[in-house]
Amino acid sequence: MNIVYASNETYVRHMAASMVSLLEQNRRAGQLTIYVLSIGITEESREKLSGMAKQYGRKLCFIQLSDIREKFGFDVDTRGFDISAMGRLFVGRLLPEKVIRVLYLDCDTIVTEPLGKLWNQDLQGKVLGAVMEPTIYQAVRDDIGLGEKDPYFNSGVLLIDLKRWRETQAEQRLLNFYRSKGGSLFACDQDTINGGLKGEIFALSPRYNFFPNYRYFPYRELVRCCKAYRQVGKTEFLQAKRRPAVIHYAGDERPWLSGNLNHYRKAYENALALTPWAGAEKERGKEWYLLAYHLMDYLTWICPPARRAISRAFGMKVVEARRKG
Repeated sequence: MNIVYASNETYVRHMAASMVSLLEQNRRAGQLTIYVLSIGITEESREKLSGMAKQYGRKLCFIQLSDIREKFGFDVDTRGFDISAMGRLFVGRLLPEKVIRVLYLDCDTIVTEPLGKLWNQDLQGKVLGAVMEPTIYQAVRDDIGLGEKDPYFNSGVLLIDLKRWRETQAEQRLLNFYRSKGGSLFACDQDTINGGLKGEIFALSPRYNFFPNYRYFPYRELVRCCKAYRQVGKTEFLQAKRRPAVIHYAGDERPWLSGNLNHYRKAYENALALTPWAGAEKERGKEWYLLAYHLMDYLTWICPPARRAISRAFGMKVVEARRKG
């Protein structure tokens, strides 16, 4: 397996937790090489990460991306997201030519099962595989040319056919799409991938990129949000909820925040304890907000229309704020 992460120094301990969970769960994998697209990761942190990989007998390669803005050729506004998120758009040119398939993982993911089955997934001729995110705002979908019935995918876990990626000049097509949107989109890289590769993305099982707040969404509500989610059967969704293979801590209930009540937080805490960053204090200051957010999770479970109303009232404010950059 060939794995790619992209990180800066701020997120390096979260990436370490993800990495150690990957290494723990895939001890029996024949080949496992990790590539880290680094934007400002310190020498001290690189040494810690390398030592961690060495303990598992795995190869870790750092690829410096300090000049990432220059690779676009036009001005880029990531609307609050760190520019490191855009690193995944350049995997085709950054990784060795011999690498023809790669699994990209966000730093805020935790692997809970071996990923051999995912790695060997037949993409049926598509450029990449990803997991659907049906709850994205319709205004965001409209901005990138997706209709109500088109699937929208989360970019936190991407299984990429690098051979096809290079053959179809996916990178250049993505950059052209991003440029056509003024180099500014709500979810920068994610919107670019969805818009630029529309119709070329294979739908992976939600088990491989499970968002903790989806634990509180009834299956019918996700289908109501986007009819394309019917491709994910109810049984498959329930299996993902009970036993996710990759947990993606997207959203507000981050397990490294003090006061978070994330149902899956222990997976992150247990993984972090195996890294050189074990014992790192949780970030404070959002305890009351996180309590309110968790209560909204239960409200979603009990009364999905209420969650819908909250999203309409406040979600679009987030979209508009990001538009202003």
